[in-house]
Amino acid sequence: MAALSLKRLTLQAVKCEKSCIRCFGKHIVQQTAPAQSTPIASAPRFSFLFHAKAFSTAEDTQNEGKSKKKNGTAFSNTGRKISQRIIHVFDEKGNDLGNMHRADVIKLMEKQELRLVQRNASTEPAEYQLMTGVQIHQERLRLREMGKANPKTGPTLTKELTFSSNIGQNDLDTKTKHIQQWIKKQHHVRITIKKGKNVDESENKEEDIFHQILQTMPGIATFSSRPQAVQGGKAFMCVLRPLSKKEEKAYKETQEIQERDTLNKDHGNDKESNILHQQF
Repeated sequence: MAALSLKRLTLQAVKCEKSCIRCFGKHIVQQTAPAQSTPIASAPRFSFLFHAKAFSTAEDTQNEGKSKKKNGTAFSNTGRKISQRIIHVFDEKGNDLGNMHRADVIKLMEKQELRLVQRNASTEPAEYQLMTGVQIHQERLRLREMGKANPKTGPTLTKELTFSSNIGQNDLDTKTKHIQQWIKKQHHVRITIKKGKNVDESENKEEDIFHQILQTMPGIATFSSRPQAVQGGKAFMCVLRPLSKKEEKAYKETQEIQERDTLNKDHGNDKESNILHQQF
């Protein structure tokens, strides 16, 4: 009996222990459940941040693509970054090597210590040329000089200058220098000369001043609009413009012909004088 009673007490103690563990576990779950609701509620904030970051990355990628396109138009060394699998290649002397795989082109570059430059991206396949560093430098200088010689044409600016026919020589020289600077910058210059109050001045004084200004710029400027009376005859106006490339070339050729004629004439006079000297 004593053993049976002891066994029952042991079983009851085990059951009580299990029930206590279950109650304690439920209590822990109830305490921790509210704490887990906080990260769930804040989850949309994290997703919003990730979305903003992804949007920023896409924008940066587009900007990088635009910058690559801009840099691709410049004359530069392509190196190993050949986007096409098959390209049309020319050697450093301009000889046509035909279509080549980019791996073979890279091997040829390393073997001959050359650089690769894109010639024409619009063809299929794109055209590239092998060049030395000196050739690339010379080509860049040539393109730079071409850009200076043929600047982008924009709207023609017209400068205006007005003064009296009684102007002093020093003031006229100063204004002439301003006109020369404007002409060198490819500007047109509209000059208006008002008749002075001096009764003794000649009738053609205004036109003489226009021609005097123009004579300070031989081979540089000419009349775009010849002198004419304006404001009811109270003033004269003309427009000066820079010479075109064709006009500059023609002017230089004319000057060279005149110089040769002068030299030939002087040489002929010297020859005649020598003949007369020998006769006497």
